Amino acid sequence: MESKEEVFQRLRDAIVQLDIDGIRRIAQEALDKGIPAYEAVMEGMSKGMEIVGKKFEEGEFFLSDLIMAGETMKAGMEVLKPHLKAGQVKSMGRVVIGTVKGDIHDIGKNIVSTLLSSAGFEVHDLGVDVDVDRFVKAVQEFKAHILAMSALLTVTMPYMEEVIKAVEKAGIRSQLKIIVGGAPLSEDYAKRIGADAYAEDAVTGVEKCKKLMDEVKK
Repeated sequence: MESKEEVFQRLRDAIVQLDIDGIRRIAQEALDKGIPAYEAVMEGMSKGMEIVGKKFEEGEFFLSDLIMAGETMKAGMEVLKPHLKAGQVKSMGRVVIGTVKGDIHDIGKNIVSTLLSSAGFEVHDLGVDVDVDRFVKAVQEFKAHILAMSALLTVTMPYMEEVIKAVEKAGIRSQLKIIVGGAPLSEDYAKRIGADAYAEDAVTGVEKCKKLMDEVKK
């Protein structure tokens, strides 16, 4: 008889192999064997996403692989989510994310959103071309712990600072962590505009969001 650990390993493998049909089947098999949905998520699929993240960092996986891994994770969650008890999978934190006004690039932002969701964050994705008011209102409405902004154009980078100033003016900066990312940005630029962190890629972004949440919880 197959052990729990063997089922978890098959779930991890399905994520790493980007096997959408396989993850659905194995997730259902896990439930049929009496394995709690929570354990299947945390010990199986989430650990598979961690492996995918490492492969991306090492250059073995590409952006397209990250996107597919996220879709595979979603497919597995569709099977397992109805069997999760309310509050069983605790949210890592609430994140509002968007690409700033004037910029319609969304591939990088979408990957970050997917990976954050897979890591257990509650993500509110505002899309692209997001203005100051929408960012501020969303942070207030969703009581966000983290605001994540993306810009792929040098001409839209300065808008990030406008958003940060608006957040300060609204009186909610002290309770919020801000992370920025995008090809033209740098660690130095992030510090200069008053952000708390800079993400050079999607995987780094998720890791930094986890660290920011550690600071929030202190």
